[in-house]
Amino acid sequence: VGIFDRFAAEDLVNVQDLMSDETGNPSIVHIFTNTVGSMQKYIDFVSSVTDSPFIIDSPQPEVRMASAGYVTDIGLADKTIYNSINMSITEAECEALRLSDIDSSIVLGFNAMDSSLEGRMSLLEDGGKLLDKGLIEVAEDCGISNILIDPSITPMGNGAGIALRMTMAAKEKWGFPVGSGIHNAPSSWRWLKEKKKLDPLVYRMCDIGSVTMQQLVGGDFVLYGPIENATYTFPMAAMADIMIAEASADLVLQTASSHPLNRLV
Repeated sequence: VGIFDRFAAEDLVNVQDLMSDETGNPSIVHIFTNTVGSMQKYIDFVSSVTDSPFIIDSPQPEVRMASAGYVTDIGLADKTIYNSINMSITEAECEALRLSDIDSSIVLGFNAMDSSLEGRMSLLEDGGKLLDKGLIEVAEDCGISNILIDPSITPMGNGAGIALRMTMAAKEKWGFPVGSGIHNAPSSWRWLKEKKKLDPLVYRMCDIGSVTMQQLVGGDFVLYGPIENATYTFPMAAMADIMIAEASADLVLQTASSHPLNRLV
């Protein structure tokens, strides 16, 4: 449980940190696993090799809950982003979050009964006829003050693009940061999977290039997938940021000194 090549993993984290330093785009390490023991090992490892914040993510609620307690016990809750508060959250998980020191979480807009824009927005606002209250209120009740909205990426052909529209709608309505793992859309595209058999580069271009779509609709963060893609994803994201900044140069906006526009051109 939790066995991995520490040297290879450290190299990958270092590359992401270097790309972050070079481009000016901040980085987060996304930790995903299925067991409590491995999650704790990965948290210990990540916190020993980088100062970047990290996401704790697992399909198992008991792993997420135990991890919330663990980062609190070791004093790393302020670097932790919980993934995620979603339609399946239980009172036990809410209580675990309340008892922890975690104040940042992704709130997932996936509505299994209605994946339309209205269905996803309603889930966050009032529970969408699935919950007694909206997930935004649930998150606040769990002690979360730094809410990051993920509209949820469904497969292409099943409303993947709705997440892009919801990015703008959610930012307008609530003002919270919004982003997604948009690369999951091309990675689930059957046609592209067939093309990948002939030329893997085609698949990789679509997978990595998709991050710019999230940025161009006002996204604040992108979960770009395998950390091995950092070398290509950060320049792609930096290019998009520069183009966006130049396109809005006549607006009352000011880029930070660390912005790619001020570092790379």
